[in-house]
Amino acid sequence: MIFLSMGHLSTYAQDEFPDGTPIPDWFGETTQTPLSELGKVYEITDHGVVRDSSLIQTKALQAVIDLAANQGGGVVVVPKGVFLTGSLFFKQNTHLYLKKDAVLKGSDDISNFPVMMTRIEGESVEYFPAIINADGVDGFTLTGEGTINGNGLRYWKAFWLRRQWNPDCTNKDEMRPRLLYVSNSKNIQISGVHLKDSPFWTTHFYKCENVKLLNLKITSPSKPVKAPSTDAVDIDVCTNVLIKNCYMSVNDDAVALKGGKGPFAHQDKNNGENRNILIEDNTYGFCHSTLTCGSESIHNYNVLFRRSKVQDASRILWLKMRPDTKQNYQFIKVEDISGTAKSMIYIKPWTQFFDLKGQKNIRTSSASNITMKNIDLTCDMVYNINESDQYDLSNFVFENLNLITKKSNKKSTDFIANLQVKNVKIKEVE
Repeated sequence: MIFLSMGHLSTYAQDEFPDGTPIPDWFGETTQTPLSELGKVYEITDHGVVRDSSLIQTKALQAVIDLAANQGGGVVVVPKGVFLTGSLFFKQNTHLYLKKDAVLKGSDDISNFPVMMTRIEGESVEYFPAIINADGVDGFTLTGEGTINGNGLRYWKAFWLRRQWNPDCTNKDEMRPRLLYVSNSKNIQISGVHLKDSPFWTTHFYKCENVKLLNLKITSPSKPVKAPSTDAVDIDVCTNVLIKNCYMSVNDDAVALKGGKGPFAHQDKNNGENRNILIEDNTYGFCHSTLTCGSESIHNYNVLFRRSKVQDASRILWLKMRPDTKQNYQFIKVEDISGTAKSMIYIKPWTQFFDLKGQKNIRTSSASNITMKNIDLTCDMVYNINESDQYDLSNFVFENLNLITKKSNKKSTDFIANLQVKNVKIKEVE
C-alpha cells in the first residue's frame, strides 16, 4: 500500500507555487545567519545584567538593546544562564543571539507587560505586547542555540480556571503575552532557537515581508496542563514567508494564516491577505492542525505545504469558515506528507465568538484550487468536510493518496464543484 517514502520526496516537488508561478530564488537561500555577521557584540552580562534567575531584569535588558541601537546597531548576546524579563523591544539594526544553554525567560506576572496598541486575533487593539517585539524594522535576526521560555504555566492555569467560571470567556480575557511579535517589518530571520511554553501565541508576524523561520523547535504541552492558544506560527497579512526544517508541537495550530475578522473586515486597512507562503521539510508533533486558514482570515493565496512528517496531529489541513467574515482561500497545495492525524482535511463553519455586529445576513466565503497530493496517512477520518450554504468549494484535487482510516468515518464530497480524485487508495479498518 505504501507508494512513496520521505526519502525521495524532495526530488518530486516542483519549484512552483500552486498558481504555477515560479518560486523566487530568495526562498532557496536558507543559511542560518552566523553571529559574526550581526555586527558589534553586546553581551548582556558586560552591560549590567546579572546572573540571577529570580530577578526581573527588563529595564537592564532593554538598556542593552537601546545602547546597541544608539551606537549604530549590533547584536544583543545572551550567554549561558537564565534571565527573567518582561517585554523587550528591538529597534532598527539590533539583533538577538542566544548562546548554547542561554535561556531568556518571560515573567509570569502580567504587570511586567504594558498595555499598548498591538495586533491580536484579527484586530488592532490595545492589548499586551510579546516578550520579544520588533516593529518597523528591516533585517531583524533572532538566532542562536539557546531558548526563549515563555514560562506559561501560571497563565494556562488561570485561563482554564476562568473558562471554568465563565465558559464564554474569550482567548484574550485571561491577560497573557505572546512569545515573539514582529510587525510592519521586512527581511526577518528567526532561526536555530527553541521557543517554548508561550503564554499565548508563540510567534506572530503582522504586515511583514520576506520572513524566514529556519531550524526552529517550537513547543508547548497538551498535558498535564493544556497550553491554550499557543499557535506555533501565526502569519497575519504577510507576503513571502518561508518555514523550513522546523519542529512544531503545540496545543493549538502549528501554522495559522490570519488577516482580519468581522462583517466589514475586508474594508479595514489594518487587514489583508497572506501571499506566497512556503512551508516545507518540517516535522509536526501534537497540534490541532498542521496548517490552518483562519479563524481570523480574509484572503490566503499561493500557499505550498510540502515534504513533511506528521505525528499525532488532529488535522492536516483545516479551513475555518466564519459566518461573520467574507473569506477567500485560493491556490493551496499540500503534498508529500506522511504520518498520522485524526483527519486529512477539515472544513466546516467556524462559529466560536463570531459577531455579525448587527448585520442580518451571514458573509459567504469560498475555497478554490485546493490540492492534496502524495499523502501517506493513517487517520480516523479522511474527508471531514461539511456542506454549507455559507461557502462554496470548487476545483479541489485529491491525488495519489494512500490512506488507512476507520470504516465508520466516511463522508461524501459530492457537493465540491469540479472535484478531481486520482489514484486514491483507502484501506478501511475497524
